[in-house]
Amino acid sequence: MLAHLSLKHFAVVSAAELSFGPGLTVISGETGAGKSLLVDALGLISGLRADSGVVRHGADRAELVAEFTLDDVPQARAWLHENELDEEEACQIRRVIRADGGSRAWVNGRPVTLGQLAELAAQLVEIHGQHEHQALLSRTSQLALLDAFGRTEAERRQVESAAALWAALLAERDALQERGDVSDRIDWLQHQHGELDREALEPDAIARLQADHRRHAHAAGLIAACDNAFARLGGEEGPSLSRSLQQVRGELQRVAEHEPQLNDVDAMLDNAAIQIDEALALLDRVRSDLDLDPSAFDAIERQLGRVHELARKHRVTPEQLAAQRDAIAAELETLRSAGVRLGRLEGEIAEARQAWREAADVLGHARREAAARLASGTTALIAELGMGGGRFDVAIEPLEADRPDPQGGERVEFLVAANPGQPARALRKVASGGELSRISLAIEVAALGLDAVPTMVFDEVDTGIGGAVAEIVGQKLRALGASRQVLCVTHLPQVAAQGHSHYRVSKTASEGVTQSAVQSLDAKQREEELARMLGGVELTREARAAAKRLLADVD
Repeated sequence: MLAHLSLKHFAVVSAAELSFGPGLTVISGETGAGKSLLVDALGLISGLRADSGVVRHGADRAELVAEFTLDDVPQARAWLHENELDEEEACQIRRVIRADGGSRAWVNGRPVTLGQLAELAAQLVEIHGQHEHQALLSRTSQLALLDAFGRTEAERRQVESAAALWAALLAERDALQERGDVSDRIDWLQHQHGELDREALEPDAIARLQADHRRHAHAAGLIAACDNAFARLGGEEGPSLSRSLQQVRGELQRVAEHEPQLNDVDAMLDNAAIQIDEALALLDRVRSDLDLDPSAFDAIERQLGRVHELARKHRVTPEQLAAQRDAIAAELETLRSAGVRLGRLEGEIAEARQAWREAADVLGHARREAAARLASGTTALIAELGMGGGRFDVAIEPLEADRPDPQGGERVEFLVAANPGQPARALRKVASGGELSRISLAIEVAALGLDAVPTMVFDEVDTGIGGAVAEIVGQKLRALGASRQVLCVTHLPQVAAQGHSHYRVSKTASEGVTQSAVQSLDAKQREEELARMLGGVELTREARAAAKRLLADVD
C-alpha cells in the first residue's frame, strides 16, 4: 500500500508531502490546478520515461519519493529479496529527473534501472487513465486477473507442475539426440579408460610410488649413511655409545649416595641407552631393506613416467588421475545407456504431455466459467456507469499443445463494445480515456479487486458523466476501496463525497510564477470543497447545504 508521496520541484509543485491510508482517497481541485500531477508522479515512480519538462522552472532537478508498506504484497517482498534490494518490510522508491533530461532511480537507497523500477512498481500500483499506464491492457495481466477472479490457483499450480516435468523430459531427449551417433565417442573413451585403468592411480598409490622412486634414486647415499651411523653407534669404529653410557652410569651410581640429584641423571642416561638401542634396531631394518638394484629402479621410473605422461595427456595432476578415470567411466556408462534411455523417454514424454493436457483442460474449464461470470458482472456495471448498451466479454483463445506451457492451454483477451450495435474490440484498442477508465473500474469492481496489485489509481474516471451516474461511480470506487487502496482524481462532488480521505490541489501566482499546493482536508474543509465543486467560485448557502447532504448520504 502507498503510505507516503513526496514531490519536490515537480512541474508547478514546489514541494508537497502526502500521506495515504486504506480505502478511497479522492483528489480534487480547480481546472489547471495540477491535480493530475499526482498521477503523473506515480507514473514516473512506476518507471515511465521522463523529460526535462517535468522539472519546475528555475530548478535543476525534480525529486519524487514514494514509500510503500509491504504487508499485503508478498510478491513484491520476494522480488526485492531476489534482487537484493530488500530492507525489512519497507520499500522506498526515489526518482530524480534533471533539468537536462537525465534521470536516476533508487529502491531502498540502491540504484536500479528503469526496467527494474517498472517490474517492481507493477506489483505495487496500477494506474487507470492513459493507455500506457494501464496494467489491465496487458493480456498477461488480464489472464492473471481472470485466474484470481476464478480462484484457480490450485489448478494453475497443477498445470505449472505438469509443464515443468514435460519440459524437463523434452530437454533431456533433445540433449541425447544432439549427441547423434556416439559409437566413436564410446570407442575413444574406452581407449582412454583402458590406459588409466592399467595403472594404480589412487592418491595413496601415487604417493607410495613417488616415495619408492626417491628411495631408489638415493639408495647409494642412504646405504652409506646407514652403514656409517651403525658403525659409530654400534662400536665398530671405537667404543660403542651403549658401553660408554653404562660406564658413565656405573661411576655416577658409586657416588650418588652423596648427591641425590645424580639418581635423576642416571635415569635419564638409562632412557638414552634404551633410545639408542631402539635406534640401532630400526637403523638395521632400514639398511636391510636398502639395495642397489638398477632393474628395480628402472621399473619404478618407467611406471612413474607413465603416470606423469597420463597426467599431461589429461591436463590434470597425478593425484587427480583417479578422479579423471572415474569420470570417464561414468560418461561411458551414460553413453552406453543413452539408447535405452531414449526409448524410455518417448513413453515418459507421452505420459507427461497427457498429464499436462488433462490439467490444462481442468484449468481451461474453470477459466471459461470465470470468464462468463466476470463478463456478466462487468457488463452490468458498465451500464450502471453511464455506458448503457455497452458490453464486456472475455475471449478465450486455445493454443496448440505442442510444447509445455505453464500458463495453460489458452490465452484471454478482454473485449469491449462501448455502445449498442458496435462490435466488441480489444480493451487495449478502446480510444476514449474516460470510457477506458470507467470500464477498468467496472472490471475491478466486478473482480472485487482480486488482482494482486494493492494500490489502484483512477485518473478522471468520471469524465463525461454526471448526476446519478456520478454518484454510482463514487459508490463503486468506495466499494473497491474496501479491498484495495484506491486513489481517484475527480472533478465531480458526487465522487469526491465518497472518499474516506480528501486532498485538494490549488494554484496561486506569485511574481508571475504559478505554483500548486496540496492540502489534506478535514471535515469542515471537505464540506467547503464540495460546495465549491457544486456551485463554482461563489459558495452559496444552497451549495453548502447540498455538500452537507452529499456527505451525510455516504455510508
